[in-house]
Amino acid sequence: MEFEEFENDKNLSLTRFEKMLKTNRILFFDSNEFENIISYYLENGKINLAKKAIKLSLEQHPASSNLALFRIEILIFENKLDNAEKLLDDLVFSEPSNEEIYIQKANIYSKRKLHLRAIACLNEILKFSSDNPEVYSLIGIEYLFMEDFENAKINFINCLKHDESDYSALYNIIYCFEILEQNESAIEYLNNYLDSNPYCEVAWHQLGKQYLFYKNYKKAISAFDFAIISDEYFIGAYIEKGKALEKLSKYQEAIENYKLIIALKDESSYPILRMGICHDKLGSYKKAIEYFNDCIEIDSQMNKAWYLLSTIYYKNQDYNKALLNIKKALDINSEKEKYWKLYAKINIGLKLYEEADIGFQKIIDLGEADESIWLGKADILIKLGEYNYAIDILDECYEVFEEKSIITYRLSGIYFLQNKIEKGIIQLKKALKLNEKNKYIFKELFNNVAKYKYVENLLK
Repeated sequence: MEFEEFENDKNLSLTRFEKMLKTNRILFFDSNEFENIISYYLENGKINLAKKAIKLSLEQHPASSNLALFRIEILIFENKLDNAEKLLDDLVFSEPSNEEIYIQKANIYSKRKLHLRAIACLNEILKFSSDNPEVYSLIGIEYLFMEDFENAKINFINCLKHDESDYSALYNIIYCFEILEQNESAIEYLNNYLDSNPYCEVAWHQLGKQYLFYKNYKKAISAFDFAIISDEYFIGAYIEKGKALEKLSKYQEAIENYKLIIALKDESSYPILRMGICHDKLGSYKKAIEYFNDCIEIDSQMNKAWYLLSTIYYKNQDYNKALLNIKKALDINSEKEKYWKLYAKINIGLKLYEEADIGFQKIIDLGEADESIWLGKADILIKLGEYNYAIDILDECYEVFEEKSIITYRLSGIYFLQNKIEKGIIQLKKALKLNEKNKYIFKELFNNVAKYKYVENLLK
């Protein structure tokens, strides 16, 4: 039967079935018609209609194991596992070679987290159908649930061996290689696979990503080029190629590459964002701003575009515009440490120290604070005159920081500001002894104190 004819018959069966439901008249359908009707409803998420079709189908064809399996599938979906298992046990005696029975039984074991029993069940199928790619894939998934990535990989490889077009198996194989940190083996496997499948764009794409892992950007670009030759509409390959070109500082080439994505009628904002980043790297700030604004026009929730706009304005000391854009980014995503860090730096530029302190505190609350954040907060507290609070933070930092002089220069300055001259001199001498090169810290933070005659003499 031709495909078009099959589709027409299926549509006719659906029309008859739905008309029957509306009129409450019972019509007869053969078992194949029922299978098509039930499959359609299940594929389209119309579970209630599927259940009605299953009930009626089993009334008309009580001996059909395929229709019974649909009923079992619904029971498993509704988590009525005991009922489903009882029906499967009845079926297995009458049809011991029916693969679907074992698959559904394995599905029940899997839902109960009895993954080894599910695997044993699936292995029963391989006794009479050893070249079944679907079964190898299902076994691989069970091993993934158990986090046994080595055995999962072996089964996905067997799946791909029997069905070279199963790209989900290929993705899973590479995933297992990566989790097992076997990237070199992944490259070897992909190259062998490509020997017999030279136009597999997915394999070339994955090979390129493996080369990216080793920072072999030239080989990665070559692999992405082959992916594009195999499928000129493969957007993922263009994107990865562009990022590899950026890593080689070939920003103009990357821009031309991203333009090709837009020429393919891709409506996403991502290639526009990357072009903005490239222009920013080239120092073409006006162009970069144009692209980031275009990106926001397409997707106003693209927080990264707002953040990158803010960084350009900050670099150019246009702090008011920088602040406006970083606030937009934070409205969308307030969990990004680098956004709050830029927010703090912008407010320092605007001499809004209390706002800057809020930025540093947010980073600390997120649990992302590094040395620069703790020091930044201490420096802000010094500017706000919160000397004792600043000393508390610096004392804690002294315990964990390797470079002690950056703490002692700050402590010295605070003591001078508190008019504790003797303590200030002790700490300054200590800092100079630890690392004289870092005395610029004292001069930058405590410029007025550095002009005191006795301090100036110490610094000299």
